[in-house]
Amino acid sequence: MADPAEAAEAEAKPKEKQKIKNKKKAATVDESELLTVPDGWKEPAFTREDNPKGLLEESSFATLFPKYREAYLKECWPLVQKALGEHYVNATLDLIEGSMTVTTTKKTFDPYAIIRARDLIKLLARSVPFEQAVRILQDDVACDIIKIGSLVRKRDTFIKRRGRLLGPKGSTLKALELLTNCYIMVQGNTVSALGPFSGLKEVRKVVLDTMKNIHPIYNIKTLMIKRELSKDPELRSQSWERFLPKFKRKNLKKRKEPKKKNTKKEYTPFPPPQPESQIDKELASGEYFLKERQKKRKREEEIKAKQADAVKKRQEERNKAFIPPKEKPVLKTKKASTEKKIDIEAIKEKVKNAKKKKLGALPAEEVKLKMAADEKKKKKKK
Repeated sequence: MADPAEAAEAEAKPKEKQKIKNKKKAATVDESELLTVPDGWKEPAFTREDNPKGLLEESSFATLFPKYREAYLKECWPLVQKALGEHYVNATLDLIEGSMTVTTTKKTFDPYAIIRARDLIKLLARSVPFEQAVRILQDDVACDIIKIGSLVRKRDTFIKRRGRLLGPKGSTLKALELLTNCYIMVQGNTVSALGPFSGLKEVRKVVLDTMKNIHPIYNIKTLMIKRELSKDPELRSQSWERFLPKFKRKNLKKRKEPKKKNTKKEYTPFPPPQPESQIDKELASGEYFLKERQKKRKREEEIKAKQADAVKKRQEERNKAFIPPKEKPVLKTKKASTEKKIDIEAIKEKVKNAKKKKLGALPAEEVKLKMAADEKKKKKKK
């Protein structure tokens, strides 16, 4: 008869082989399927059953808010307390110091609730309305406060680029909100974004690129293409680089050339000649061997010569006012040439004819006939 131990070993061997085969099959499963989240899947909410004993210690966060937000926060603070009370977090508003504080209680069971409460008061301080800020208490919503004040040196350039992020009548910001499914608030030196993690990543990239002088329209075009590609299930596991546009940066401004161009001298291994000292100059001119009196007299003569030149120049400038200006030469009139004879009678006749034409006078014969007719009429009347 066979030993029972040997029989048990013989049965165990095929079972082990089957397990190894199952492991190999599991390893051959496509990794992309493991990384992709199935449609409609949602992470279960954190309940009291997950942490029945609560927290060990109290945690608190505080943040300051500007003066212009005081009236709004005072108005909506009961709503903030009500929203945080559902998560067993206390909220206090100090109008004297200008601060908001959130603290955990003994009933708080969610350890991440205090972090969400901290983000809520930060968003309220950055001018985000309560209706949007309260969404941070949801599990699938996060926030990002991007500081843009120190990214640009000049204030005028900063204002222009911040305005470029908003767009005409807020159209650029609205397009960005639709593509990223995030709420974006541009206020002062910060940009507050609220939405899913994937959208916040894109918002941060667009904001930082805009501050680096890259227009947001380029990033919006890329996001639109990515949105269409994500709808196709075949392209999810492929690279999208071939579909995305590539924009080249153009520097339109040319570099300003300096007015004075420094030309490099030819290299010589020899050092420049040593400049002459004052003693060398005096030795060359012979002044070194003169006595002190002679040197003094020579200096005085040089000073007097300079003074005389200056007086002479000054006198010449004064005398300029008394020098008469140069007159233009008188042009001699040429005598009329008497070679051509003028016909005076012909000119007289022309003048008479012109006068008659201008006055509208009748010819001499017609005048005589009229006068005769007038005389006959007078005789008849008599």
